[in-house]
Amino acid sequence: MDSDYGVPRELSEVQKKRTLYEPEVPPCLQGTTVRVEYGDAAIAADPAGAHVISQAFPHTYGQPLAHFLRKTAVVPDAKVISEHPAVRVGIVFCGRQSPGGHNVVWGLYEAIKAHNKNSKLIGFLGGSDGLLAQKTLEITDEVLSSYKNQGGYDMLGRTKDQIRTTEQVNGAMASCQALKLDALVIIGGVTSNTDAAQLAETFAEAKCATKVVGVPVTLNGDLKNQFVETTVGFDTICKVNSQLISNMCTDALSAEKYYYFIRLMGRKASHVALECALQSHPNMVILGEEVAASKLTIFDITKQICDAVQARAEKDKNHGVILIPEGLVESIPELYALLQEIHGLHGKGVSVENISSQLSPWASALFEFLPPFIRKQLLLHPESDDSAQLSQIETEKLLAQLVETEMNRRLKEGTYKGKKFNAICHFFGYQARGALPSKFDCDYAYVLGHVCYHIIAAGLNGYMATVTNLKSPVNKWRCGAAPISSMMTVKRWSRGPSATQIGKPAVHMASIDLKGKAYELLRQSSSSFLLEDIYRNPGPLQYEGPGADSKPISLCVEDQDYMGRIKKLQEYLEKVKNIVKPGCSQDVLKAALSAMSSVTETLNIMTSSSNGQTQL
Repeated sequence: MDSDYGVPRELSEVQKKRTLYEPEVPPCLQGTTVRVEYGDAAIAADPAGAHVISQAFPHTYGQPLAHFLRKTAVVPDAKVISEHPAVRVGIVFCGRQSPGGHNVVWGLYEAIKAHNKNSKLIGFLGGSDGLLAQKTLEITDEVLSSYKNQGGYDMLGRTKDQIRTTEQVNGAMASCQALKLDALVIIGGVTSNTDAAQLAETFAEAKCATKVVGVPVTLNGDLKNQFVETTVGFDTICKVNSQLISNMCTDALSAEKYYYFIRLMGRKASHVALECALQSHPNMVILGEEVAASKLTIFDITKQICDAVQARAEKDKNHGVILIPEGLVESIPELYALLQEIHGLHGKGVSVENISSQLSPWASALFEFLPPFIRKQLLLHPESDDSAQLSQIETEKLLAQLVETEMNRRLKEGTYKGKKFNAICHFFGYQARGALPSKFDCDYAYVLGHVCYHIIAAGLNGYMATVTNLKSPVNKWRCGAAPISSMMTVKRWSRGPSATQIGKPAVHMASIDLKGKAYELLRQSSSSFLLEDIYRNPGPLQYEGPGADSKPISLCVEDQDYMGRIKKLQEYLEKVKNIVKPGCSQDVLKAALSAMSSVTETLNIMTSSSNGQTQL
C-alpha cells in the first residue's frame, strides 16, 4: 500500500457530521436477491454510425438493456439471481476528480459485502497508472470511514491519462488477470468510459474473465445521452459555483462600479455555465453552443457585451456579472481555426518559439492582434485528446480587455454616456473540484455503486451503470444498465464536396440542446436578467432543511426518463401481443394494423432523417 493513499482524514465537525449521513437505496436494489429484466438489443442513437460501431465492437455492441426490479415486481421473464459467490472487484478513478466519486466506492463496497462478506473490493492507487502497475489497496470499513460523503479522489488518487494504446490495454488486462478480478469498475467521464468500452471489447475477444463496468462521474455534466440524465459531481459544482457567482453579484450591486467577468470550468460544453445562470441569475451568460450555432466572431461577442453595458448604463447601472464557459475559445470560429493550425504545427514537432512564424497569413494576422498573454496561452501543447488546455486560456480577460477598449472608444466619441468601464476577472474552476458533495450527488453516487454490483452479479460486460427518473425522490429512481457502445457516435468531418473523414467510435461530449427546455427557460429570462438585478443566491450546500433536496434546474425542467419509457413501451407491445392473437375479431385486427402502420411510417421518417448527416 502507498502511504499517501487511504490514510484516515483529519475531519472538521461538519465533515464528521457528513460521514454519518446514510444515502437511501431504491427498492429495486434492496435485499440480497438481484432481479434483472432484459430488454431489446440497444443500438446507437445515430443509425449512420451503427455499422462502424458494430464492426469496432463485435463482442459488446447490440447487447440488451438491463432493468433491475424491485422484489414485488411481477415479470415472468425476469432473471432472479439468489446465489452470490465471493467476487474480486477492482475499482479505479480515471479523469479529473469530481465530488461524489468516493460514494461510488462506498456504495459498491456495501453492495458487495451485503451479498457475500467474503467478496473483496480492490482500489487501484493513482488511477490508470496504478492499474497498469498493479498498485492496490483493499477497501475496508476502516479505509472508507473518513471518506464517506466527502469530496476529492484522495482515497485512491486519480489520473487523466487514457487507457488507449495496445500496450496500455494489454497492461490493464494483465493486471486484472494477475489479480484474478471478476470485474473492473472505471469511474470517469466521456473519455474514461470510451476506454472502458474498449477494454470490455478486448477482454471479451481475449476471453478474459474480467467484466468491465463504467460509471458516469464528471463535474462537466457533458456525459448525457438517452440513458444518462446527468453525471455525479455536476450538481455540486454548479451549486458551489452558483453561490460564488451570487456573492459576486451582491458585491457588484453594492459597489455599483464593477463588471465581473467569470469564467467557469466545464470543458467545451457549456452545461455548467447554463445551470449556474439558472441558479444565480447573472446579467449575461455567453454559451459556446450559441456562439457556434450563430458563428459569432470574437468581435460579435465583444459588441454584444458592449451593447449590454450601454443598455444598462442608460438605466444608471454601471455594474454587472457576465458568465463565460471555459470552452468558449473553441466555439469562436476564427480562434478555433487558429488553435487547429497551432496544434497541427505542434504535431509536426515545430517548437513553441517558431510556431508564430509558420502560421498562415490570416492566422498570423489574428495571432498578432491578440494580447500577448493570450498568444502565450494559445501556444500551450494540446491535451491528450487534442483539445486546447482550456483551463489555462483566460478568455474572460481577453473579452474584458476588448470590451474596455470599445467602451473607452464609445465614451470618447460620446456615444456612451455611462461611467468609465471597470472589469474584474475570475476563473471558478479548481476551487469547487474538491468540494463536499451535495446531498443529491452523495445519493446518486452511492446508488450507482450498488448498481455496479448488480451489473457484476448479472455477468454483464461493457455496460454503464444508469439511474433514471432522477428528478423524483430516491424511492422512485429506476436503476439499470446500458451497453456503453450504444452511447457511442461516429464523428464525420467534411473534407471537400466528395471527401469525408470518419472518426473512431467514442462516447462523445454532449452539447447543450438549443431546443431543450433548460435553454428555453434561460432565453425566456435573459432580458430581465440583463436589465434588472434579480440576482439569486442558492446559499451553501445543505443536507437538511431548505435547499437540501434541491437538484439541478436543468435536470428538473427536462422530461427525460428514457429507460422508464423504454420499459413502458415494452409493456404496451406485450399488451398488443396479448390482445391481437389468432381468433381475435376482424375489427380488432384492422385497428391494430392501421395503428401499427401509421406508427412505423412515422418512426421510419424520424429515424431516416438522421442518416447521412455530416458533422462539420
